[in-house]
Amino acid sequence: MAWCLMMMMSLVQLLLIQQPTTMVECQPRAFFVFGDSLVDSGNNNYLATTARADSPPYGLDYPTHRATGRFSNGRNVPDIISEYLGAEPVLPYLSPHLDGGDLLRGANFASAGVGILNDTGIQFANIIRIQKQLRYFQQYQSRVRRLLGGDGDAVGRLVQGALVLITLGGNDFINNYYLVPFSARSREMALPDYVRYLVAEYAKVLRQLHALGARRVLVTGSGPLGCAPAELALRGSRAGECDAELQRAAALYNPQLVDMIRGLNADLGADVFVAVNAHRMHMDFISDPAAYGFVTSKVACCGQGPYNGVGLCTAASSVCPDRSLYAFWDNFHPTERANRIIVSQFMDGTQEYMHPLNLTTILAVDARAAAAAAAADATFN
Repeated sequence: MAWCLMMMMSLVQLLLIQQPTTMVECQPRAFFVFGDSLVDSGNNNYLATTARADSPPYGLDYPTHRATGRFSNGRNVPDIISEYLGAEPVLPYLSPHLDGGDLLRGANFASAGVGILNDTGIQFANIIRIQKQLRYFQQYQSRVRRLLGGDGDAVGRLVQGALVLITLGGNDFINNYYLVPFSARSREMALPDYVRYLVAEYAKVLRQLHALGARRVLVTGSGPLGCAPAELALRGSRAGECDAELQRAAALYNPQLVDMIRGLNADLGADVFVAVNAHRMHMDFISDPAAYGFVTSKVACCGQGPYNGVGLCTAASSVCPDRSLYAFWDNFHPTERANRIIVSQFMDGTQEYMHPLNLTTILAVDARAAAAAAAADATFN
């Protein structure tokens, strides 16, 4: 309640002045999303790129039963986090419908195919690379400032009070280092050196996010890269065993990412960044699918070829009749049901999954801080 009161007073006051008879409901905290196809909600629909999911059967189980640009049969991780925030999913930043009050709820800047590095995903041509996503975030803040009549302080409170999710890294291996045998990056660097370079570049991105006002940032590590149906098919897995080399890459990358996040938080003197152990979250149901009600974690629900792992899901693909029984929707991306299992660990996971805090704890801590700030402000005034 304190959070809502603060947001109402600081963000919609100017709108109320202009529309005094309008009833404004309590605004949930804003939510911003950066990253790749695991969290893209449709930005690539507006771009000339092959990295898109705007055709059936994508969206088969979304409430509209239409393809939205999400790489899922239904909701993706940001959508489900929004449910826990008590909000509708934030719109893609490139959506022409992102305006007015929708701006105050945040925005999704993610773009399928991108990575930490600028040369990741070059085969997809026109995608929103991470530096451009950050520039759009700056542009977003200017748009909100205009909406609020130039009130920069209100914009700062909105951004600093927001929840941020960033998901990067997987494509830097799949669509860069291991894209082709003897790729430019693999010739340039041995894997351990490449991982150190990736983590150092990611630290720069996270520092930029902080400089732009982000104060609560969920940073997902790499999932089990070698276990995706695409890699099982590409690398000729005989019995569904995960590819050892890609698993080695993830095993090198994820601990260094956690160490980097700890270092950033120590430098900042606050738990700004939260390390999300996506590898562990996925491996739980990949290792023991039956324990989570899945019939398989190897074969994708929608696709073609071995493990349904060759190419994206298309109208010509075979589609499983019951998506809830499959861990993977297409060659790389989880089903909505798998995404819900993943987000349940965001919410309630131990420090093995969420370090140093899970999202339930974050929401409680931030609500108390908001209540204290509201009380102090009321006393001062």
